[in-house]
Amino acid sequence: MAIKPRDMAKMIDHTNLKPTATVEDIKKLCDEAREYEFASVCVNPIFVPLASKLLEDSSVKVTTVVGFPLGSTTTETKAFETRNVIKNGAQEIDMVMNLGAFKSEAYDLVKADIKAVVDATKTAGVTSDIIVKVIIETCYLDNEEIAKACEIAKEAGADFVKTSTGFGSDGAREDDVSLMRKTVGREVGVKAAGGIRTFDKALAMLDAGANRIGTSSGVAIVTGETDDGDKEY
Repeated sequence: MAIKPRDMAKMIDHTNLKPTATVEDIKKLCDEAREYEFASVCVNPIFVPLASKLLEDSSVKVTTVVGFPLGSTTTETKAFETRNVIKNGAQEIDMVMNLGAFKSEAYDLVKADIKAVVDATKTAGVTSDIIVKVIIETCYLDNEEIAKACEIAKEAGADFVKTSTGFGSDGAREDDVSLMRKTVGREVGVKAAGGIRTFDKALAMLDAGANRIGTSSGVAIVTGETDDGDKEY
């Protein structure tokens, strides 16, 4: 059976990571997430307590970002940030891989950086499992690098690999998503994010192998409308 727009809601992280996002913007995001029953809202760390409170009696999870958007904070900082946001109510973590270390071929450092975040989720004092997604920022990587980054993330214990921050030079591409899925197999999730603003584009990402979509156009996607707004994500 062909998937319909509303069926896609459970695969969408409804996102607002704008630096200018206000309290009212986050309230609106959470209201929309509750109405359409998205998988989660994805917000900056400062808004985790608010989103957690607004969604506490719903099925919508709270996702936040760590080491965002450059991935160049220290491993210790990422681990602390992870424990802090979990304490504040985050249930899913989208961390940015250390791109500089990766490009320097310091693969052990990259793996240790990811593993530190994964380990931090297990020592944050919560009983439920916290999902970790690793943003590899595909726009800066060739195919060989994409595959290598996915292998490292999987070895480090990540639950998902993710295409983009939405702040790079490009967003999700179908070929990249397909390669990521081929590399990680079925044991690890693939999140496509960046520039996904229509149902058809989101569907193409699912067909390529994604099982989660990150977008600030969630409402437009599940209602089948067009969103041509000025979006980072």
